[in-house]
Amino acid sequence: MRIFNRFIVATLMATSAATGALAQQASDTTAPERATGTTTAKRVEAKNFMVAAANPLAAEAGRNVIAKGGNAIDAMVAVQTVLGLVEPQSSGLGGGAFLVYYDAASKKLTTFDGREKAPMQATPKLFLDEQGQPLKFMDAVVGGRSVGTPGTVRLLEDVHKRYGKAEWAGLFASAEKLATNGFEVSPRLASLIATEGDKLKKYEGPRDYFFDRSGAPLKAGTVLKNPAYAETLSAIAKGGADAFYKGPIAEAIVKTVREAADNPGVLSLADFENYGIKEREPACLTYRALDVCGMGPPSSGGVAIGQMLGMMENFDLKGFGPDNVQSWRILGDAQRLAFADRERYVADTDFVPLPIKGLMEKTYLGERAKLLDGDKALAKDAVKAGEPEWDHALLFGRDAALEMPSTSHFVIVDKGGNVLSMTTTIENGFGARLMTNGFLLNNELTDFSFKTHDNGLPVANRVEPGKRPRSSMAPTIVMKDGKPLLAIGSPGGSQIIGYVAQALVAYIDWGMPVEQIVAQPHLINRFGTYDIEAGTTAEKFAEPLKALGYEVKAGEMNSGLHAIEITGSGLVGSADPRREGVAVGE
Repeated sequence: MRIFNRFIVATLMATSAATGALAQQASDTTAPERATGTTTAKRVEAKNFMVAAANPLAAEAGRNVIAKGGNAIDAMVAVQTVLGLVEPQSSGLGGGAFLVYYDAASKKLTTFDGREKAPMQATPKLFLDEQGQPLKFMDAVVGGRSVGTPGTVRLLEDVHKRYGKAEWAGLFASAEKLATNGFEVSPRLASLIATEGDKLKKYEGPRDYFFDRSGAPLKAGTVLKNPAYAETLSAIAKGGADAFYKGPIAEAIVKTVREAADNPGVLSLADFENYGIKEREPACLTYRALDVCGMGPPSSGGVAIGQMLGMMENFDLKGFGPDNVQSWRILGDAQRLAFADRERYVADTDFVPLPIKGLMEKTYLGERAKLLDGDKALAKDAVKAGEPEWDHALLFGRDAALEMPSTSHFVIVDKGGNVLSMTTTIENGFGARLMTNGFLLNNELTDFSFKTHDNGLPVANRVEPGKRPRSSMAPTIVMKDGKPLLAIGSPGGSQIIGYVAQALVAYIDWGMPVEQIVAQPHLINRFGTYDIEAGTTAEKFAEPLKALGYEVKAGEMNSGLHAIEITGSGLVGSADPRREGVAVGE
């Protein structure tokens, strides 16, 4: 079953060069849209540039910036500020982001970490109750306790100063106009407001904004204005990121967090003054002669996807194809093994020395792949963290962090060949349910492990002052011969890793066109139970997977993949039909 055939690798490489890619949107707790096994997405082609984002208004804002002479980084600012207005439950100024960026001038691929940070007054016991036991997730989310120092605004400005082309102030025009004049509440946003109900009404800001005077949730099509958000954008447009991290806006955020009626937090003005983004090396692994590059720690996305691909490269997935249950056995159990390593080893490397290179080393992954040599599901006791080459590798206990599916993702390719893939979030849908200055605040600190030790060993992803919580966000750029081939990513909490990995296998191994990949039914196995997407053709694998020894569970799996493929003749993009996203270009 295991192969190392150079001919097959060469064939796969040729196939991948001719196939399409993806595009898409944001992810939250529920969604009114659902894909079916027969749903197809729209294939969009363009010659010069393309933007794929979670909402048509955001995508258009990015397209307008590039059409007027701006570049991908300029468009990034416009897209993010509109997304924060029209899908505030997913991302915004009160959250953080990871950016993978290819700069055409320097021919360099790099990443930028705009992840939120724990307040300096936070302690490892932040999410423990008086008896020293981990809080229930929702008890920790709502209120100020879960709010980290936002990173998105600083990321936008710092990266724009380095790579942007257009004037900073003008990039906020679309979002300011929409906030002032109003925009129509989308069906998705209306559905999510209704689903949140009392949790969203708990605090005055979101209660006044997301519900009408009678207390009913806003309906789809309602014109919603946000003058406070317009004022915030105007301040940042004129004063740069300092207008957000110093002065009245920062003071209002700190006051909202520290004076929350329930779960007051410990965020301070000093946390804002000291916040900075970090440029980091991408986490790359060669798969079928293509370089798949993503975000390294504090994200687990790039490492886990790299590990999955490194294990799966030893198997003939092309030969099996998407209709063979053995493909899903290999893909699913590779994910289980990657998640076992993720739980033990991945955290903010600024605080914890970790064996990241060892985790992605070919020899190590080859040994891990031997566990997949059978034709049945891996036994539960066989799925455990490996021993990558590094002397401190086993000093950490298993994590106890939850990561809920919110977030948004967008991809941009401009006229000059600059390419970006950015995943942006406020964590759980509607974040901490706290609102100030026209935007919601994140609950990102709940991505830390709630427990500090496991069997006497410290947990790598425990809370520490100034530390960034681990994430599963996986903005990815695939490179061929040193040039970008595909930009891709998705929202979806810890399911992001499975969504993106499955899409890459479909793109590279199975040669699916863009419109099929984004609509492909999902099958994901993070922790032993095989999750399959209800109401889709994925359900045909339920009994075959059970026969291999898996527990199978059908349910909603609302990915939000967006992708753009760079071909010899232009650009191809598409948006996940489960969401409201679009790909646009010229």
